[in-house]
This record gives sequence, structure tokens and C-alpha cells, in this order.
Amino acid sequence: MPSIFHPSSSRGFRDWDWLKTAHSFSFANYWDPNKMGFGLLRVLNDDTIAPGQGFDLHPHRDMEIVTIPLNGRLEHKDNFRHQGVIGPGDVQVMSAGTGITHSEFNASETEPLSLLQLWVETDAPDHTPRYEDRGFPKPEKNTLQLLVSPDERDGSLMIHQQAFFLRGEFDAGLSTSYQLQATHHGVYVFLIEGDAIVNGQKLNKRDAIGIWDESEIKLEFKQDSSVLLVEVPME
Repeated sequence: MPSIFHPSSSRGFRDWDWLKTAHSFSFANYWDPNKMGFGLLRVLNDDTIAPGQGFDLHPHRDMEIVTIPLNGRLEHKDNFRHQGVIGPGDVQVMSAGTGITHSEFNASETEPLSLLQLWVETDAPDHTPRYEDRGFPKPEKNTLQLLVSPDERDGSLMIHQQAFFLRGEFDAGLSTSYQLQATHHGVYVFLIEGDAIVNGQKLNKRDAIGIWDESEIKLEFKQDSSVLLVEVPME
């Protein structure tokens, strides 16, 4: 079973006063030639943004960007007049395509904002830029809920890549398995909260493991846990 374990402590940490961030892969001022991504997953940032602060207008192109708030509320604006405010239970997707300029701010003047932002390489250059956000109903406990896919199956949000994002909340003592969609895919498991064992590897809060050349992965939860799975092509 080929795999790579990324303990939380191995991430690139930065404290910019208004922004506290942890980079799972090389990003901005954090550079590690051994952590350039996992398959077509290129960015996984774990951000906490101070009240009223955020990222001013800045450009992107040819990247699929997924944002998952954990606590607080995020305000998005872009040059295509898309605007939205999202919070826990919501997911935002943005296909940068031929080019999009956007800003992201903590929508609260009093409470911090915590979020995960992930970038996946697009399936082709020069898509028309698009933005969408959606509130997902609270899923049944101890199941994996599909959030993002290439075809909007099961009410998921669409991105331009054969990638699948799933999230679940599990009780201590529960276990589950996940079947990959394709043999040339891998899955990156990021433990948001809790204590788990994934294909024999112990994970604590904010640890991650990437697994490939497997058709199924097995997850056992030793504590109440929240987990994010990202399945992506490996080439």
C-alpha cells in the first residue's frame, strides 16, 4: 500500500497577526520540494482570519478552488459580480479558468473565521470562470457526505476535474470504508478533529495521509471525529 503520512507538525506554519495559517503543501513563503502536492491536489491551507480582516482583491487562473468554513463566516466578492457569505455547513467552489480576481474577508467584526481552502489542478486550461456556493443539509451521523464532484452527483458542487470531496462526522468506536472511483486515483485523508486509524496509520487532529494504488481505504475512529477525504487523479 503506497502512502505518505503528513503529521500536523510537518505543515508550514505562518503567523501574520491577522492570519494564522498552516500549509499542508508548498505555498507562498513556505517551500518544501518534497511537499508539492498529492496527485492533482496542490494546496490545502488551514486558515484562521481575524475579525474584519482578509485577502484583498487578487487574481487566479486555471485552478479549481474549494473553500470549507469550519467556524465563522466568509465573504466573497469577485470581478464577475459574484458575491456570497458562507459559514459552517456551506461549501464554495470557484473555477478560476481564464482568470478571476476576488477578495475573501472575515464577515464578522468580532469573531474569528476558520476555514480550509484546497486547490486542485483543472482538467483543461481556459474554462469560463465560475463561482458557486451551497449550504448542505446536516448529514446523517457516521456517514461520508459528498460535497464536490465532476458531475454534481448526489447534490454535490461541480468542479472541472475528476475529483471528489467528502466529509463526515463519526462517533468514537465507529468504522467505515471508502471505495475509490478509479484505479489511477489516490485519496488524501485529513483529520479535522479527533483520533482515527486509516489503513493502519494512526491520525490525530490535523494529521493527514495520502494513499494510492488501492481500491478501498478503511477508517476506524477512536474518538468522536471530523474527517475530510479528497480523491484526485494521481497524474
